[in-house]
Amino acid sequence: MALVTISSAYGALGSEVGHAVAAELDVPFLDRAIPAEVAEQLAVPLAEAETRDEALSGFFERLLGTFVMMGGVYGGAMLPVTEVPDEAAFRAATEQIIRRHAACGSGVILGRAGMLVLAEHPGVVRVRLSGPLDARIEQAVRRYGLTHEAARKQARENDGARAAWVQRFYGRDVADPALYDLVINATRFGVEDCVALIVAATRPA
Repeated sequence: MALVTISSAYGALGSEVGHAVAAELDVPFLDRAIPAEVAEQLAVPLAEAETRDEALSGFFERLLGTFVMMGGVYGGAMLPVTEVPDEAAFRAATEQIIRRHAACGSGVILGRAGMLVLAEHPGVVRVRLSGPLDARIEQAVRRYGLTHEAARKQARENDGARAAWVQRFYGRDVADPALYDLVINATRFGVEDCVALIVAATRPA
């Protein structure tokens, strides 16, 4: 039984490391499944849950005071925006789903401020994957075949959205090492080394 939360900066290979840690520990890996469960719980299209997932897109604010056609999910009816779950509802649903999975006692949870949602959960290992920005950009260029310009743009947008999510909803700095039990420079250590360090941290002392 092992429970791990992973917070990853752009280019720190959070998804690859998370998948590998879950496989090594033989526990579920929770990433894209979270917005899917949020969509089901709130009875909204998956695209809406993904739009609100760990990002501050302002979707509902832009539509405030207007009507939105939700198509088949709402039977094609025109509904006021006020009837669509708001930002707080998406956050609450995300937290409920994370806690529900954590109650099973094992899993690897990527992002969604899991290190804060489960801060008081016994036995959780909270991990931060990061590294110098330029090194993370170089790693993304090599790993994903991006141009440096594209990688730098994605780093700015992704890191900004995740930092804003944690700051807005929890009043904390996502990069604060005090939030984590283990901080790894994922540009210095490869995926296998990161996995070994995290798995070791889950073992009883």
